[in-house]
Amino acid sequence: MFRTSHVPTYESHGIFVDIFVATTVHIPAALLKAVDRRARALGLSRNRLIVRALERAVTDRSAWPPEFLEQLRRVDQETEQAVDDLLADISRARRSKPPRAL
Repeated sequence: MFRTSHVPTYESHGIFVDIFVATTVHIPAALLKAVDRRARALGLSRNRLIVRALERAVTDRSAWPPEFLEQLRRVDQETEQAVDDLLADISRARRSKPPRAL
């Protein structure tokens, strides 16, 4: 009979929980003190706090927030005309290659 072992994973990351790699990171002293204070306040080890912060930093956040994109879509007529003029000037000033169709 085959026995399969279940390796726990972080739900959202799909990485193995039980595999750790020792590493060295150079952190400014003031930042390390702040990390230690925050870890104590949260009841975590320094390592656990840093691992959580790194997990958050590397999760997929490639999508722009909808509010940001909505603000970009709201362009007044004056700004729209200024951008069109700028693109036209850039296209006319190109000398080494023909202007790209935008």
